[in-house]
Amino acid sequence: MAKPKRPRDINQLAKLIVDMSTGNAPPDPEPVKNPAAVALGKLGGAKGGPARAAALSPAKRKAIAKKAAAKRWGND
Repeated sequence: MAKPKRPRDINQLAKLIVDMSTGNAPPDPEPVKNPAAVALGKLGGAKGGPARAAALSPAKRKAIAKKAAAKRWGND
């Protein structure tokens, strides 16, 4: 969702800035999510991780974990 456009008029822009700094600006609208897409995303995430873990051998899982730890802690 895109941010609303700023006013082009300098006086309206000044009023918006004052309103934002004093906390009187209207709140940003909440993003609207498609419930069907949310359900599909949760379903895929719930079964994707365990399926991948079952498909990997213990040695391959260990190699992936070592690589991730090295990236995370900067031990390249």
